[in-house]
Amino acid sequence: MGFAVATALLLAAPLAAPGAQEVSDDRHAEYYYPTPQTSETYTARVVALADSDRVRRLGFVTGLTQQLLTMPYPPDYAVYAKGAEAEKMIIIALQEDRYNTLYRMRALLAMLTAQSRLSQFFQENTLAEHATFFDLLKMLGFEQLTISDGDEFAHQITIE
Repeated sequence: MGFAVATALLLAAPLAAPGAQEVSDDRHAEYYYPTPQTSETYTARVVALADSDRVRRLGFVTGLTQQLLTMPYPPDYAVYAKGAEAEKMIIIALQEDRYNTLYRMRALLAMLTAQSRLSQFFQENTLAEHATFFDLLKMLGFEQLTISDGDEFAHQITIE
C-alpha cells in the first residue's frame, strides 16, 4: 500500500528554527529515543479533522509501516505512534549514520512532505503546494513528532 493510498484511506515548508524549548515530561525519552537535544514548534496551516482519533492515527502509522515493509530493501526508519490517544508520532532510524543530524532529519521530512502532496486526500483537504507533512499530521490529530537516529540524537517538534 503506497503512502498516497494509506493517506487516502485514512481520510517542507521551512521549519521554525530550533530553540531552547524544553522537552517537558517526556516518558518516551530514554526508552524509544535519547532525550531530544533540539526542539521546535510548528504552527499548522490546517486544523485537525473532527473525526481524527486514535484509530485513524494508528491506521495511518500502520499503512505507512506496511508501505515501508513492502519495499525491495530494508526500511531506513520505523514509524510508530505513542501516547494515550496515539497523539505522538515517533520516527527512528534503523541503520547507522541515518538521520543523525538535524539536516538529514529535515531532508526526510521534506521527502515525506513530497509524498504527502501526491495523495488525493492531501490535495482535496489542503493547498497541497503549500502544506507540509506536519500539516498532514495536524489534520490527523498528532500533537508531537520526535525523530531520532536511534543512537545519540533526537529532535522533537510540537505541532500546534
